[in-house]
Amino acid sequence: MMSRFSPPPGPYKSVPRATAKPILSRRSKYLLIPLAIIFLCLSATRHSLLFFLPHRTPQHAPTLRYKNVNWSRYAYFQYATSTAYLCNAVMVFEALDRLDSKADRILLYPEQWDTQIESPTDRDSQLLVKARDWYKVKLVPVDIPVTHDQGQRDGEWNTSFTKFMSWGQDRYERVLHLDSDITLLKHVDELFLLPSAPVAMMRDYWKLPAKKILASNLLLLQPSQEEYERLMASTRADIRAEGDYDVEILNRFYGDSAMVLPHQTYGLRSSEFRAEDHRNYIGNTYDPWDPERVLREASLVHFADEPFPKPWVMWPHALYAEKHPPCKAEDCRNKDVWKSLYEDFRKRRKVSNHPTIIKEPLLIDKDICALLSAPAPEWPPRNDTRSSSIG
Repeated sequence: MMSRFSPPPGPYKSVPRATAKPILSRRSKYLLIPLAIIFLCLSATRHSLLFFLPHRTPQHAPTLRYKNVNWSRYAYFQYATSTAYLCNAVMVFEALDRLDSKADRILLYPEQWDTQIESPTDRDSQLLVKARDWYKVKLVPVDIPVTHDQGQRDGEWNTSFTKFMSWGQDRYERVLHLDSDITLLKHVDELFLLPSAPVAMMRDYWKLPAKKILASNLLLLQPSQEEYERLMASTRADIRAEGDYDVEILNRFYGDSAMVLPHQTYGLRSSEFRAEDHRNYIGNTYDPWDPERVLREASLVHFADEPFPKPWVMWPHALYAEKHPPCKAEDCRNKDVWKSLYEDFRKRRKVSNHPTIIKEPLLIDKDICALLSAPAPEWPPRNDTRSSSIG
């Protein structure tokens, strides 16, 4: 009887085992060797494969280096129509230079100004030369458009259409206009690399929810001669409604189509540190307000702080006593941050961060932007019917 596991009767015939085919051919192996070497070299030098991809700086990782960016395609845009605002513009360019911004820099100024320094008090020429020689700014003299409305707002408004000239800088792929009454805490080069859009702006968050409009203190735009002509045409007296300035016209053009930028990063106002209610800024009702964290996360601060004047104007003592941010239960962080912003601006306005370099016979560093602050306005204003007593 044959065992259950006995071999079958008859001669044993072995079945030849199929030979396994190699996964990689000899040619593929030769290709893998140089690829492995390249990978090891990249790892050793801490490069990522993003090095080989088309440049695009993600906003969430601004510290990454993208060497393929052609920064000559992008430019920061400033304009100045008075000595005070020229000084502000130079301060912005100084900050961009100090923060190692890579994009070009453009400054438009009245064509009647020049760069010939004729005396130690020729501040306009001194500042233009400083911007050109120290901060690599391209100077563009232009005929400044001026509006003349009855009962018009302060002088800064009647030249506000000058910012529309940024659309005319069509040698650039993208231009970023910043109002000059700011403190720049970080460069904002990452904005140039956002997805394509004709215009990007922020919401006037402090007017929400009553008004849902765009703010004009930061404009990221794609220059276009056609768009520039349309905007300038809209400023004509026979077309423009009296009282309409840059904000109103830009909202009419782009209110429903602009890319909206986060105001928490690019639109922090100095007045936020005096506010009681921060819901519009934070965007919800549950996150706590932390003034130090807010300042750390912001890229710039815009000095918009009515009834306080701009930081190059002295404060009335009565106004400061009445309106400065109060301490709450010994927490004075709002007050400390708010005061430090003004003190920093005034210090930088007087003192240059560059060493003394004399490039013109009358160009002396320590005197360049050391302009006296404007006198404090009257407080309370004469047309204010309140009692003048301080409560």
